[in-house]
Amino acid sequence: MPASEPTLADVPTSPWERLYAPIRTLVHEIAKFGIIGMISFVIDVGLFNLLLYGGPLDDKPLTAKVVSVAVATTFAYFGNRFWTFRHRGRTHMGREYVLFFLLNGVAMLIAVGCLWVSHYLMGLDSPLADNISANVVGLALGTLFRFWSYRKWVFPEVPDDDADRELAERDASTPI
Repeated sequence: MPASEPTLADVPTSPWERLYAPIRTLVHEIAKFGIIGMISFVIDVGLFNLLLYGGPLDDKPLTAKVVSVAVATTFAYFGNRFWTFRHRGRTHMGREYVLFFLLNGVAMLIAVGCLWVSHYLMGLDSPLADNISANVVGLALGTLFRFWSYRKWVFPEVPDDDADRELAERDASTPI
């Protein structure tokens, strides 16, 4: 039996299962994305504060944020590729990695933009204000963008066409 055909065990039986079945994969992706995101958040916020307050980037909040996001993004790429979106289509790892970082760059600009507005435009330059603007407001907006863009471009759905699926599988098995 082809893998794409549902088995009797896959057919929802209760009303709840019939409602949940179409969004099951999305719910699981969101949960895994959230776990990877939380770990990345701890890396990002911890490193940001370590670098900025008493670290080598004292009084350079934008640079500290760029560095902390770059480190957290590296962790997030591997967590998302090999756990969150492991069932989705794959392309060449080098392409995914570059695209992942470019899209994270956009998300980072969202967080840095929030920090810039708060710190420099509004004059809210306390540690609490910096953290709220960069790591609450900026992070929330950036996270929405990241989830959508990863699913759309970095880890796309598996192609329906056999030839496209075979090509995607070959590209996915090719390391960087």
